[in-house]
Amino acid sequence: MVTALRYAASLPNGSDLTELDQLKRRSFITLLGGAAAAWPLAARAQQPAHRIGVLSTSIASDPILQGFLRAFTEQLRKLGLIEGKNLYIEYRWNASDPALTRAHAADLIALAPNVILSVGTSNLVALQRLNPVTPIVFTLVSDPVAQGFVTNMTHPGANITGFAQFEFTIGGKWLDLLKQMVPAITQVAVVFNPDTAPQSKFFMSSIESAARTLNVVAAPFPVQSEAEIDPTIARFAQQANGGLILTPDAFTIAYRKTLAETAARYRLPAISGNPDDFVSEGGLMSYAANVRDQFRQAALYAERILRGTKAGDLPVQTPARFTFDINLKTARYLGIEVPLSLLLIADEQIE
Repeated sequence: MVTALRYAASLPNGSDLTELDQLKRRSFITLLGGAAAAWPLAARAQQPAHRIGVLSTSIASDPILQGFLRAFTEQLRKLGLIEGKNLYIEYRWNASDPALTRAHAADLIALAPNVILSVGTSNLVALQRLNPVTPIVFTLVSDPVAQGFVTNMTHPGANITGFAQFEFTIGGKWLDLLKQMVPAITQVAVVFNPDTAPQSKFFMSSIESAARTLNVVAAPFPVQSEAEIDPTIARFAQQANGGLILTPDAFTIAYRKTLAETAARYRLPAISGNPDDFVSEGGLMSYAANVRDQFRQAALYAERILRGTKAGDLPVQTPARFTFDINLKTARYLGIEVPLSLLLIADEQIE
């Protein structure tokens, strides 16, 4: 099963597959479902007290997501829930692939775990569409009320609760920071993958609102594969005084290095809203919630649900802290003199 999972997570998007590859892919997804069906039997043989399903964005080898999930399991351990002893965790990775996301969502729900940790908006959409009775704790989801995942932050009701990454008004903050860094900016491209980030239309609205105040023209520049990144950004770079905003998205997390390198190649200042190492990969700036803490808190929620608390009785939490990082080397390469006002508020300055 592990081999099948790794193979499926590494497959490219469906649009890039040959007919033979499409057949192989369907076969492996079928294998995943068949192998996963054995989980309840294996779990009973091991007699675990609790079972958790994890539907994560990106791929299993992604160090950023692995770090977040490690924070989740380490917190569970502190609570006395030890994987392999009294806890069984089944992981699925969507590889930024909508078809794989839907398949894995159905797979996990069929396993009937005690609780599911859903990482990212596209995963939560896929789970919610299946109308499961399994309690769900989400992370890396922006403004869950606006997206219709819950009706109320304080009393979410039903079987879904979790940790909101942003309110959509944060889009104006990204644009303001970009404008402070480079006051000459008059054009901004908002980069996202519409297949993996359906929430980006809400960010776009707040960015456009702020753009009118800041005398900037903001426009969406969707990309649906890594191969589209360079030509899309190259097309935007033909305009003078431009900058990039990378909205939170499984795609922009997975391809953060490519995005950082492409922005630098076309000498475009860029800010990311992802809780990743975009800045350490050479990106100019990032402004994001402290997500590692939210994964630890998600473990607290999972533990309470395992002990009998209803998910709908646990309030949806919002970020307590945001981090602002700057890559000074990239700023020098772009010919930007970082304002003192931004240096003073930066949580990390990478040389």
